[in-house]
Amino acid sequence: MKILYAIQGTGNGHITVAKETIPLLKKRGEVDILISGCQVDVDLPYEIKYRLNGLSFVFGKNGGIDYFETYKKSRIKQLFKEIQQLPVEEYDLIFSDFEPVSAWACYLKNKTCVGFSHQAAVVAKNSPKPSKKDLIGKAVLKYYAPSKTRYGFHYLLYDKNIFTPVIRSEIRNIKPSNNGHYTVYLPAFSDRRIIKLLSAFPSIKWEIFSKHSENVYETENNIIKPVNSDGFIKSIASAEGVLCGAGFQTPAEVLFLKKKLIVIPMKGQYEQQCNAVALQMLGVPVLKNLKLKQYQKIKQWIGDDQKVLLAFPDETEEILDLIIEKHYTNAAAPSLPKTNIEKSSGFREMLLKKIFYQLGS
Repeated sequence: MKILYAIQGTGNGHITVAKETIPLLKKRGEVDILISGCQVDVDLPYEIKYRLNGLSFVFGKNGGIDYFETYKKSRIKQLFKEIQQLPVEEYDLIFSDFEPVSAWACYLKNKTCVGFSHQAAVVAKNSPKPSKKDLIGKAVLKYYAPSKTRYGFHYLLYDKNIFTPVIRSEIRNIKPSNNGHYTVYLPAFSDRRIIKLLSAFPSIKWEIFSKHSENVYETENNIIKPVNSDGFIKSIASAEGVLCGAGFQTPAEVLFLKKKLIVIPMKGQYEQQCNAVALQMLGVPVLKNLKLKQYQKIKQWIGDDQKVLLAFPDETEEILDLIIEKHYTNAAAPSLPKTNIEKSSGFREMLLKKIFYQLGS
């Protein structure tokens, strides 16, 4: 069995899942790995066969996506070339962790693409969503990496084909402790904005992991460190609590370690807004922004010892066997209407509208 495992390179969560999934797939067949995009701080210890530009969103410094940098790095012509040239027809089974090149290549070449990601769970009918509708955000989740066959991961089993999070071995095997500090990971905010608010709590030691600094430095009660996987794991495992974005993997790991958690969803990021709703339903506090008016809510969280207790069993191997048993024999069967990217005059316009409308293009 020849397998293609395609990973979205925006954020570290996709890579941490891949580190657990790929060794299990290698026991079951020949695995080629594809990574597209940027913004990754975690290394993958395997040979990468396809390293593509893809389509990435770039973190800004004001709590959201940097649309200008995202647009500059988009390289649309190269994206279409990558989609057209990726030989998905050579594979028996294709996993796409919200990776657009592999998903669109399968769409165009009548190949079954197994959506294997948190995003696959977010779009499920019964998964938590904000009361305020976001048609563009929903369209991005649906069309960024399209797949009719979806298996997803979420905090609870909200719908069929949804499973609890894949927790990396380093987190499962570490012994939690409490050194009294608080860990911070907010990649969409500048160091200056984070420090400005957290300095209002001088009795608290904050360990801030920054995507915007290459050196360690200290200011008053804050220590700022470049993002490092091992250092970050040790920090959250020995923390009193964690302040982070409302992505999926980091909050899931914090909950697994039974640490206090508070989150800030990124502005204009529908997936994180959905995650924030799900976490709030579980009892996790959610901040709207990183302004000083959030002082009282953070102060209350610091003084509250309440934790959300969830069990995330290690089911990754069983999930992969389920997928292989169900889809391997049918992997070559057509699943979507055949389309030729060169002959379809409306294809590029449709893709751009669905994905880049929110970027102002």
